[in-house]
Amino acid sequence: MNSKLRPFIDLLVGDPKADRAVPPSGFTANLTIFVSAAMAFLAVFALALSLATGRLADKWAAELAQSSTLRISAPADQVDAQVRAALNVLQTTPGVAEARRLSDEEQRALLEPWFGPDLPIETLPIPQLIEIIEDPDGYDETGLRVRLQAEVPGAVLDNHSRWREPLVAAASRLRFLGWTVMVLIGTATAAMITLAAQSALSANTQVIRVMRLVGAQDSYIARAFVRRFTIRAMLGAVIGIILAIVALLLMPRSDVAGGFLTGVGFEGAGWLLPLIIPPMAGVVAFWATRAAALRTLRERS
Repeated sequence: MNSKLRPFIDLLVGDPKADRAVPPSGFTANLTIFVSAAMAFLAVFALALSLATGRLADKWAAELAQSSTLRISAPADQVDAQVRAALNVLQTTPGVAEARRLSDEEQRALLEPWFGPDLPIETLPIPQLIEIIEDPDGYDETGLRVRLQAEVPGAVLDNHSRWREPLVAAASRLRFLGWTVMVLIGTATAAMITLAAQSALSANTQVIRVMRLVGAQDSYIARAFVRRFTIRAMLGAVIGIILAIVALLLMPRSDVAGGFLTGVGFEGAGWLLPLIIPPMAGVVAFWATRAAALRTLRERS
């Protein structure tokens, strides 16, 4: 049998005699399960939060990418004439699917988050806004600016690039941050399991000494610790992801609350992503415990 596969075969099959070297319960068992559950819980939330905020940034960027705003600043007696001229220019511009003047109510709704619901927009010198919806191919921005400058001197075109670019950058950074947090959680889990394994080895010094006297090799003894701690870590991770999924399902959905960072969770096949966490926890526990056990046994030989 391939020696590289031997540790994994032993992990699945186990050895009742060697398993007796590791206490089935107690401080180290509870610590391993608790740490794995807590880290899995945090990992699910970190993954869900990064995906949710990434989706939100992508949604905002996509909406802004297909729309522009034309702002008309002119004396009150010239606003209507310039609006008509601007709409005429836009309606004859290739790539513009729709152009419409925003009503006072719509402009008031846009300003409400900053100035409150009772803003007297009719009495304030607020520029008139025109919403532009683009075709999938878009329009010639440079050509449109030239036409507007010639025919509508009070018009300023905003293609939302200064809003869209930071959102696109934020989406990629949030996804990267989510995976970075996963790596940090895995590292912290490995450190805690290593400490728990070393504590278990110290607590079973007499048992290990007797096993050595009857001819047990350090690799044989270490396998018992590896198997027990790997199973504990996977069990704790399963508990953690179950609690995290329940917590995510209890959070307000975006279509109900409509606020920022509501609807934190997964969508569609994304709900399968937490299932990778228990195997990852098992792999981390396997190598962390194996390294800690072999190192500690060598030091005490």
